[in-house]
Amino acid sequence: MVHFLQKQTDNSIDMKEAIILLNMGGPNNLNEVEMFLHNMFNDPYILRMKSKMLRKFVAGMITLTRAEKSQEIYRQIGGKSPLVSLTRSLVEKLQDQVGEEVVVDFVMRYTPPMAQEVCTRLKNKGVEKVYLIPLYPQYSTTTTQSSLDDFETTAHAIGWDVITVEIKHFFAHPTYNRAVAARVLEALRGDDASQYEIVFSAHGLPQKIIDEGDPYQRHVVAHVALIRELMEKEGIRFQDVHLAYQSKVGPMKWLEPSLETMLRSLKSKKVIIVPVAFTIDNSETDFELSIEYAEIAHEIGFEEYRVCRCPNDHPLFVQTLKELYEKMK
Repeated sequence: MVHFLQKQTDNSIDMKEAIILLNMGGPNNLNEVEMFLHNMFNDPYILRMKSKMLRKFVAGMITLTRAEKSQEIYRQIGGKSPLVSLTRSLVEKLQDQVGEEVVVDFVMRYTPPMAQEVCTRLKNKGVEKVYLIPLYPQYSTTTTQSSLDDFETTAHAIGWDVITVEIKHFFAHPTYNRAVAARVLEALRGDDASQYEIVFSAHGLPQKIIDEGDPYQRHVVAHVALIRELMEKEGIRFQDVHLAYQSKVGPMKWLEPSLETMLRSLKSKKVIIVPVAFTIDNSETDFELSIEYAEIAHEIGFEEYRVCRCPNDHPLFVQTLKELYEKMK
């Protein structure tokens, strides 16, 4: 079921509307790497210390120590994150599907185009109602809520009295899961699925955030079960199905098992990796999964190590967003 919060509406009034896709963003060039790190680690939903001054200090230290390494990561995948350009393509295709009566745009949380720029532009266009769709399949305060709050706080700050309709998650949406399954089939390249194990890799979170009530882990587990059921109904049966977590940062306890631990435990040496928590490819898929973990898999002795592409601008993902918008109306 799609859950959303509708602040207020009046269907009897003809309003100028917009669909806004929200995501975390990624550096558009190497010069934006420090901006990305600075903005992300200054987000109170990411670093949760109560003291703003302490968070600013810690964020500054993290940015200082990680900037050079992060720049090298982006050099290896073309000098920028693919996320923004792929999102722009998705927006263009969704615009074609919904027609010119509604504006389709996007906002990134940590890199341009950010909320200030987009909100100002839409306000000047006379947009009176927006449908906010965070591009995170599962809900988390660290992603979904951060993006929604950022948009609404910015709109209020510029005096834009806009009506907002917000979707919280869409991991159970059938069309979306068909898009994920389609990417799995692409990765199989016609091979027999029963010869492979499949690992759904989700971006990790500190265990403390889950213990405080964040539903992200429950959503991920439920999502994997739904995709597995869908594929089995289509006759796609893997040797085994697993869930693991990637992208741990710092010494605290994070969700387990880690992807590396999972890879080392697999009996088969043929594996398909599905980045289940991402809708758009980024450094975690193009570098971490496709380069770093590929090297680990090679060291372990895997015969086949394949990473699925994210839904990106796949026609079924475009259709998903159109269906979500129509349901929100």
